[in-house]
Parts: sequence; structure tokens; C-alpha cells
Amino acid sequence: MARTHYFPEDRVHFTWDVRHEPVLTVDSGDVVVVRTRDVSDNQVGPTSTAEVIPTLDWNRIYPLAGPIAVHGAAPGDTLAVEILDMHTEGWGWTAILPGFGLLPDEFTQPYLRVFDLSGGDAAWLRDDIAVPIEPFFGTMGVCPAGADHQAVMPPGVFGGNLDTRQLTRGTTLYLPVQVPGARFSCGDAHAAQGDGEVCVTGIEAPMYAALRFTLQRGRRIPAPQFLHPGPLTPKVNHAGWYGTTGVNADLYKGAQDALRAMIDHLAATYHLSREDAYVLASLCVDLKISEIVDAGVYVVSALLPLAVFRR
Repeated sequence: MARTHYFPEDRVHFTWDVRHEPVLTVDSGDVVVVRTRDVSDNQVGPTSTAEVIPTLDWNRIYPLAGPIAVHGAAPGDTLAVEILDMHTEGWGWTAILPGFGLLPDEFTQPYLRVFDLSGGDAAWLRDDIAVPIEPFFGTMGVCPAGADHQAVMPPGVFGGNLDTRQLTRGTTLYLPVQVPGARFSCGDAHAAQGDGEVCVTGIEAPMYAALRFTLQRGRRIPAPQFLHPGPLTPKVNHAGWYGTTGVNADLYKGAQDALRAMIDHLAATYHLSREDAYVLASLCVDLKISEIVDAGVYVVSALLPLAVFRR
């Protein structure tokens, strides 16, 4: 019979490492309830200001709950992680971190916005701009083979720091097992994020989640895959979209160009500071590869959901 386990809130790790011993070992079909810390490991709080950013201890970034081992899991298997429930703990934050993000040379000063998420359905950037809350874990992965103090950023074929905002409640994430037991960990939870997470943060938030683990023996996949149960943008599909584009032979530069144009649009049309425009783009604008097959010149679109504007 499947059981429910409660992961201890005081057990976290900050790197991928095969020497991290499992905190829990569960059977296929079991559920684990976790409460994760925000990505700063509580260095940023509800009353923080931008002054906290230069003082961050980067050795404490990405506290992950885990490892969670699954009986019988072995390389060549797939671990299915079903997200049964997920909700915030009432607050979160978004920051511009100097040296990071898609436009690091243009946004060089620390900037922080703290959000009250206790209303449950939206984070208000301004009294007329509401970003829908759709929680997910930015980091979900199994331990990489041979990992030795491996940084959580970047991701890999084992999963990890995927920042894939479609991994919301009801979604099942499939991870290729790399080491015996799989040794799953999660954290870096976001209350909201656009595709691209362009300023390098979503709404970073402590989070509650319930996850079901199912071992698929003998199923080999090359990298993470997922099954999402419904429309990708159900909370904003009732209204229109505004798009800007970047056209470039370099996909990265094209994404930068599309984002610059979107920031200009948000600043001019909605009278936002450039910092708030950058933050809003990170929270709700979706970057899309519109085409990649036309003679080596690519089109990246930045899509703004107009539903976030309430007046």
C-alpha cells in the first residue's frame, strides 16, 4: 500500500553530489510532502530591501530538499514525479541581480520587489497589474552520475534547474535515472514566471508541495520530459497578447533584441520604470522561437499577456 512521507524541513543541500546520503527512501507509488525554502535560503525576507542583494552568501543559494531515494531505481529507468498539490506560503520576491539575466550590461544595479501572495490568485506589481500565481519548482532533478560538488545552476539531462513553468499542479515530470535510488531533490520554487525568466528570477517563494513518485523500470529517455494536463496559459487566455520580435542569426542576441523591444513597449505604454518592465517581463512574458529554419536567420518573439492589465 502506498504511503505518505513528510520530508524534514531542516534537511537541505546546496550542490549535486553522489555522496549526499538519502534523507528518505520511498517505494514506487509513495507520496512525499515537502516544504521548501526560497532560493536565497531565507536571506531575503518579507521586509527586505535591495540592500540585501550585495550581501547574499552565494554558498547558500539553491537550498534543495532531498535527496529522496526510490527503492529499486537504477540507471536505465525513468522516475515519474507527479505534482499532486502546490501552493505558496504567502509571500515571495523578485530581484535584478547584477551580472545575471538576459540583459546584464543594461541593468547593473540591484533591484528587489517583495510580493504579498496571501490573496492566492495574483501578485500585484502595481494596483492595475496582476501577475497570475501558478506555482512550480524551478529545480527538480535526480542526482547526476558522478556528481562532485556540482553547482545547481545550470541544468542537465538529469533535470535540475530547468525553470520550466509548465511543471505546475497536475503535471508529471519524467526524469532519466542516473544513479542507484535516483536520489531526487527539489527547490527554487516560483509563484510565477514567464518562459525565459529573463531577469534571472521568477517570484521566488517558500513552497508547499505533495509529490507522487512512480518508477518506470526499463524506460529510457534522453533528457527530462513532462505531461501537462491542460492548456499552458489558462489564466490569461481570455485576453489578447502583444508581441515584440528579435531577428538575428544568433538566437541569444535575438532573444535580447525581443526583450529590449518589450521593455521599451512596457515603459512607454504602461509608464513603468525600466526596472519594473524588466521584472514584469521575467514574471509573465513568454519567449518563443517563432522560426529557426530560414537560412540561418532566426526569429524570437516575446509575448505579453494583456490579461495582466486590469484597467
